[in-house]
Amino acid sequence: MNFLAHSYLTFSDEQIVGQFLEDFIRNSERYSFPEKIQQGITLHREIDTFTDAHPEISEAKKIFSPLVRLYSGAFVDVAFDYFLANSLPDDVLFNHSQKVYRILWKHEKYLPANFILMLERMEKDNWLYNYKEDWGIKFSIQNVLNKAKYLDKNLAVFEVFMNNKPRLQNHFDIFFPELLEHVTKINSEF
Repeated sequence: MNFLAHSYLTFSDEQIVGQFLEDFIRNSERYSFPEKIQQGITLHREIDTFTDAHPEISEAKKIFSPLVRLYSGAFVDVAFDYFLANSLPDDVLFNHSQKVYRILWKHEKYLPANFILMLERMEKDNWLYNYKEDWGIKFSIQNVLNKAKYLDKNLAVFEVFMNNKPRLQNHFDIFFPELLEHVTKINSEF
């Protein structure tokens, strides 16, 4: 899952911070954070593990894999944020995005410099809210392409997404309720 899903699948402000930090810290650093932030880091890992093992994700990856091979999972993550964004009422999505930015800035002292630079762009362009737009997902897909070391930056990944929206939506509709149930169970164990 990508930024929107990780932030949406949290149960406290500090867990949101941990959810975002996971991709920006070394494993050895995780225990240097307060307990609730550590829970967010753990939750992020649990979400990724559940997602990577789910059969609907395996099927969704097949849509992108002829074009991007091993990077297909990253593009499924981005695509699923689009479907999550569009499953939420507009005001709920907007309020969630603003809440996430406020929480992250409130906990700025825990954020690495490279994350802060990204957060500035994320908030300015309201990435979390704009995942609901085709152009927002196109932007996110291009970001993944730009970061990928071994992919041509001009691959037609967005076109693959647009041409396969119904199939991807179906995979999301089956997968996401199961993920939500899994995350709720994990949170009850914290």
